[in-house]
Amino acid sequence: MKKIFTIIGLILISSSANAQIVISEIYRGSGNSESIVKNNYILLKNVGGFSASLSGATIQYAQEGGSFTQYHTLPTLTLGPGQSYLIKETVSSEDDVDFPAADFAPTDVVNFNGTLNASKGIALATSGKIALVGNTTMVTGPTGDHILDFVGYGPMANQFEGSGPAPSLNGTVAIKRIAEDNNDNKTDFVVSTVQPVNSLGNTQAVVDTQNVGSGFVENAFIKNNVINFVTEIKDVKVFDKYGQVVKKSTKNAVITLDVTGVRKGDYIVTGTINNEPVSQRIVKD
Repeated sequence: MKKIFTIIGLILISSSANAQIVISEIYRGSGNSESIVKNNYILLKNVGGFSASLSGATIQYAQEGGSFTQYHTLPTLTLGPGQSYLIKETVSSEDDVDFPAADFAPTDVVNFNGTLNASKGIALATSGKIALVGNTTMVTGPTGDHILDFVGYGPMANQFEGSGPAPSLNGTVAIKRIAEDNNDNKTDFVVSTVQPVNSLGNTQAVVDTQNVGSGFVENAFIKNNVINFVTEIKDVKVFDKYGQVVKKSTKNAVITLDVTGVRKGDYIVTGTINNEPVSQRIVKD
């Protein structure tokens, strides 16, 4: 009898593994100066306690009040607990910051009428519906055996999980999952800073619109190779436009950071103040 229970348990674990991988963050650039990074993106994440895989899965998209019209396939992937998977969708603005190497950038988007979409990636609207699906079967609603996750976002979305849609998208913020998956888009997602992270953990820190006004960098235009902070800051890192760390503090908390050797250009400084993450653009001359 013990063997039977063990076998049943393994079957249950296997069948629920895909459900651990959910849509974790969504960003849609505005295509103008408000955009933070140049591409729309969808971030998947394994929110479970063990590794999970996807094979033959798709990302499907619909306008806020319409039927699902397009999809792209995903490569076979396996994510460990807490690991993210960054999908680079269509370009919103060529002039904005690039983000770290995406795990996947679709080259073909397929319309459900059988034709190919000219877009290189899905063009997200401010309000719409996105589904992570186990196959290529067209989604018609938020539930179904083949639906791994479903997010309706924006006030006009006519389909969603739970009590209501997630917040709208715009060029300055993303929407991010704050709960593992309670099947309620309204409470599972909040407006968040834009910070895509790939499966290697590389992240592109970008302007935190809630903290830039506080001016934690005293001299955002760096001319003397030293960044001065208005207060003590922990875990300081300086990112280039490709999402690579070019400088970080060697001490736990600092009031200045020497950036001698860092080339001239635009960078983003991140850290924590009073246990709250902050980020700000700087220019080194």
